[in-house]
Amino acid sequence: MDALSDVLRVVGLTGGVFLDARFTAPWCVLGKVDPQYCKPFMTPPEHVMCFHYVTKGEFLIAVDGAAPRTLRAGDVVLIPQNTLHKMGSRLDIETEAFHVTVGPDEVGVPRIRHGGGGEACEMVCGFLGGDAQIEPLISALPPLMTMTLADAPGGEWIAQSFRFGAQQMAQGDAGAATIISKMSELLFVEVVRRHLKSMSDGQTGFLAGLRDAAVGKALALMHSRVAYEWTVDELAQAVNMSRSVFAERFAALIGQPPVRYLTTWRMQLAAHKLREGRQSIPQIAFDIGYESEASFARAFKREIGMPPATWRRRAADGTLAAQAN
Repeated sequence: MDALSDVLRVVGLTGGVFLDARFTAPWCVLGKVDPQYCKPFMTPPEHVMCFHYVTKGEFLIAVDGAAPRTLRAGDVVLIPQNTLHKMGSRLDIETEAFHVTVGPDEVGVPRIRHGGGGEACEMVCGFLGGDAQIEPLISALPPLMTMTLADAPGGEWIAQSFRFGAQQMAQGDAGAATIISKMSELLFVEVVRRHLKSMSDGQTGFLAGLRDAAVGKALALMHSRVAYEWTVDELAQAVNMSRSVFAERFAALIGQPPVRYLTTWRMQLAAHKLREGRQSIPQIAFDIGYESEASFARAFKREIGMPPATWRRRAADGTLAAQAN
């Protein structure tokens, strides 16, 4: 299994559809995926990504004030950070909020019908989600990514399966949720794979490391067993490289040595768990590889600048951002 698949297996990636949309020109909407949209299908994931698969017509989409892109039937667009995005037949007209609610008597996929009655554009809107471990991947991706399914291996099969699953779900077929989930995951993997292939050789960062066979495998190992006390020797042996060559390559691509990366990642996970508030500090310490609460507290203070209990309290009362400033 390749490094990307290994990392995705760790983060518990899942997906679903929250809307069957039909717009008619002129139209323009602004929105993003509310985690509550995921409720009919699963517990809302910790990190949500948005995607739209165009089945008919075309539309413009833009994020963060960037130049708009044109999407046509057969295209899929992924918004990895679930950024607020504008889309429509035109983007210079009055914008409507992209908001969907599911009534208690509704079944299947909610539908939206909106616009001025002109040329039609139809799409299936979905979400992808994962736990805290997906953060390094999605934060490194561009804010907007597009792909034409016909250009992907098995693209027509993916498109047909996706359309079939959406149709079955719209009819209330519970088994269709599994099809949609798998197709959503496959769409995400293909979009990310194409992006990795398009990267230049001189780039660095998490994605560059993920693209490298040895460094990518080491990243997958550290993410899958975050509580394990990995050494550079063990990681080098696992990827069939000498210690010195592996350590040099890892640092060149990721920007820090392997053990430093592991420590940083552990603290990021700990901060997420502290903010979430579901576990006690001793439980968090054990989950990320510390034998005692005291050793974890020392490491957290050294890396973050304050004890875990203080960080949790300030995160809860909203004073953390003020302290950082």
